[in-house]
Amino acid sequence: MPNGLIDDASLRTHPDGLALSLTIPWYRSLWLSSVGTLQVTIDGEPVPQEDLAFELDGDTYALAELPQQSEVLWYLQSHPLLIVRRPQRAALGETHDVVVHGELRLPYMQIAPGQDGGPGLYVPNVVHQQLALTVTDRDAPAPALETVEAPPPAADGDPFRLGLTLYSASAEFRAGWFDFDGLLDRVAQLGIGPGIEIVASQMLPTYPVLSDDFIARWRGAFDRHGFEASSFGANLDMGRRRDRDMTPDEEFEFSELLFQGAKRLGFPLVRIQSAKPELLRRLLPVAERLELQLAYEIHAPMGPNDPTILKVRDTYAELGSPLLGFVADFSSTMHAMSPTLLRAVRRAGLDDEAVDRLQAIWATDAPMRQRQEEFIGYLRGRDFDPGRLGAFAHLAFNMHGHVDPREWADIMPQILHVHAKFYDIDEHGQEPAIDYPELVRVFVDGGYRGYWSSEWEGHAFAELGEVDPLVLVRRQHDLIRASMRAALATA
Repeated sequence: MPNGLIDDASLRTHPDGLALSLTIPWYRSLWLSSVGTLQVTIDGEPVPQEDLAFELDGDTYALAELPQQSEVLWYLQSHPLLIVRRPQRAALGETHDVVVHGELRLPYMQIAPGQDGGPGLYVPNVVHQQLALTVTDRDAPAPALETVEAPPPAADGDPFRLGLTLYSASAEFRAGWFDFDGLLDRVAQLGIGPGIEIVASQMLPTYPVLSDDFIARWRGAFDRHGFEASSFGANLDMGRRRDRDMTPDEEFEFSELLFQGAKRLGFPLVRIQSAKPELLRRLLPVAERLELQLAYEIHAPMGPNDPTILKVRDTYAELGSPLLGFVADFSSTMHAMSPTLLRAVRRAGLDDEAVDRLQAIWATDAPMRQRQEEFIGYLRGRDFDPGRLGAFAHLAFNMHGHVDPREWADIMPQILHVHAKFYDIDEHGQEPAIDYPELVRVFVDGGYRGYWSSEWEGHAFAELGEVDPLVLVRRQHDLIRASMRAALATA
């Protein structure tokens, strides 16, 4: 999705002058404390900070107050107003040159924990946009959607059950093209399912609390379409507060609240973000009481035998519970960088030499952080500000691993769920950066018989409307089905 706070329909009239209707520049809801900097220039004139205000759900904040709002959620589908005080009220149809600069941090993506009670270091997200905007009073309309023929029926002998994570439609959901019910209706229309996975911080309007209204809508959609709950994605917002990280008690309480929500929605499994031994020891009795499996996600750049994952495997061996396992995310086992990512960094200004250097650095065996720093150093050496890439200078390495797919066999009995990550489906029906026939073979031979949950993550790099992600999920399901049957035929 575009890494932007504003779009072509953002400029609005306002009693105090004008306002910008903001879109959260990320795929999930964030706490207002995540917002560190907001700067605006109108027609070449920087707006003083005291002439800016942030209005969300009827409450107005001075910009200096935002970092303290760790209890206020900026929900993914909310569009707060950044109010710009001016002597005259802007009129509909006026055009202005607008520059917006924003700096946020992602409170669940910790780079390093805090020291001596101080705050940790978190992945930043820098947004810089310059647009000529016309004052309007309405959002941009959603486009017409592609129709697709019904999928072939699942075969009785298929080893995996298929589904998707609604995260696949992050950009479209964020833009308001779907409400929750409409999104599930579209999934059903395309014959995708039956498994439905959610990221709680994306879908729950009252995150981390689960409301009765959401439960009623969830159950109504599942009754209409015959869906099954597959995996509940639980983040741990360690950096929710700006002044310090979560305490161990806060980690436990936050996780327990999410587990309770997962149970109420009928999920059998929670994708956990932290596998700290002391936290798992406290959470395991909760999982036993709620009859929930807990699966730690193995995500790029790590693989099953990464030192960090080996420590988790040791903790699991110590605890000895069948409820503990892993989510295998195929971002870990890619053989190339995705074309969608490479198109995005080209749009951000990288030339052919820089794109080639990015891919060459990615392909080395150096640790992820070292590769990031090497690439950022290369950009600075060419007088290219890494901030122009937003979070991509980090995420290009975080989200693309190159572990051998055969390593999944080393932990196959402990894999409880699969994120069938993908970015593209080419004209041949293949994923150009991820070897799906090989992955299917490894999992068929290993005896895996759970869900493969399609996870299109191209929204992190693609422009809104560039593709229809749910149609891509349908095509990926075709690829997986064909690969399953080919693997069974040669087994």
